[in-house]
Amino acid sequence: MDFEDIIRKLESLSNPEDVEGRARFGIHSQMSYGVRMPVLRRMARETGKNHELAEKLWKYGYSETRIMASMIDDPQLVTEDQMERWVVAFDSWDVCDQCCMNLFRKTPFAYKKISEWSKREEEFVKRAAFTLIATLAVHDKKADDEKFIELFPLIIRESTDPRNYVKKAVNWALRQIGKRNLNLNKEAIAVAEEINKIDSKTARWIASDALRELKSEKVQERLLIKNLF
Repeated sequence: MDFEDIIRKLESLSNPEDVEGRARFGIHSQMSYGVRMPVLRRMARETGKNHELAEKLWKYGYSETRIMASMIDDPQLVTEDQMERWVVAFDSWDVCDQCCMNLFRKTPFAYKKISEWSKREEEFVKRAAFTLIATLAVHDKKADDEKFIELFPLIIRESTDPRNYVKKAVNWALRQIGKRNLNLNKEAIAVAEEINKIDSKTARWIASDALRELKSEKVQERLLIKNLF
């Protein structure tokens, strides 16, 4: 599919009711067709990897074209400049999370951007840092435990940010690290207990929610079984 084919397809599938429905989940982008994720994934598979087309789709500015751009771009061709251009344009959590999951985590700059973006003040830029931590904790199978232990100070530092999309991403990052293996589970629980002592309503929410999952029977049993193999 070329650019014109993709736009025509999205326009034909546009669903105003789904646009309204997305708003109930905190997705308030003014430029959206209301096309669902499974459809976008199918279109991306039909299109295949295409760096130049990804840039064109990104610049078009709709949520769906930007999410598709993250699906079809080649991570080996992505530059730091491109990542910086894209991240400052995030205006909804779905575009932020999809870009991190589909593309940014696969680039050579992922861990560097975690460090840089976690210090930034823009809500979705900071969210991107912690979304990257969460997705790398799941997908970067070759990383050793120390790689994630080094990220705990960032999680502790930003655990008092009360903004909804930041605090949820900080919590997500902590939980995903803690579900990676038994050793990191113990480390993440210790970090959550440290965060729980901070005089901050946001920090206490992050900690209590993380502890509830990380100490749960379901997670502990899964990690014990995983440790056996």
